[in-house]
Amino acid sequence: MGETTVWGEIEGQVITFPMKVGSMDTATLVFSVPVAAAQSLLPGNDFEVIEVIEGVAQMVVALCDYADNPWGDYLELNLGFLARPRGAGEDVIGSFVYRMPVDQEFTCKAGNLVMGFPKTVEDLRMSSNGGRVSFDMYVGGALEVGFSFDEPEQSGEPSTVETVSYSYLNGEPFGTSLKMQMGTAMIDPQTVRIEFGRGPIATELRNLGLDDKRPDFGTWGTGLSATFELGQPI
Repeated sequence: MGETTVWGEIEGQVITFPMKVGSMDTATLVFSVPVAAAQSLLPGNDFEVIEVIEGVAQMVVALCDYADNPWGDYLELNLGFLARPRGAGEDVIGSFVYRMPVDQEFTCKAGNLVMGFPKTVEDLRMSSNGGRVSFDMYVGGALEVGFSFDEPEQSGEPSTVETVSYSYLNGEPFGTSLKMQMGTAMIDPQTVRIEFGRGPIATELRNLGLDDKRPDFGTWGTGLSATFELGQPI
């Protein structure tokens, strides 16, 4: 067995690493967006959005339903970009999630305090009906943004990705290494629909052009696992 590190306690629960997620359902959607608009959403000056081709960055939207997680059985919406610490080599590729709404208090507090993740508690809803999966965020009872797609058939074993999620912890640049499974069921981009209401997230996604485009590609997986390591200052 590997070594376990105790970070401390939150609300009487001991926080240990590696933190292992036993089961989650996740849709991952990747969009090409203007690099300048993407960079404007990153706080501070310590990280830069990766320009995959001239003027273009990649936005990653992850729709997560955690079923077996030490921090709760919660929903999470990840909005971020492929990024690296400013000045790092081109071989360094991670992600910076600039918004991370969740629907439970404990994971919000733990994510903020331990990893510097920008979690907020919101009204998130995920459902599957007639072969169509929906993931929606409501504010004040009104839809702010909603994603939906035709659920593809699961095929093959999930793939495993090792990466780093960047953030700011106590105002300082921070990196959390993780290993996570990705579903291998490919979402048909033509079935993806994004519905916008009013609010800051809806405005940001419109400014990135998501109201007028389909994702470059998307994956879907159920019963996926992940392992988060104790993060480190950069």
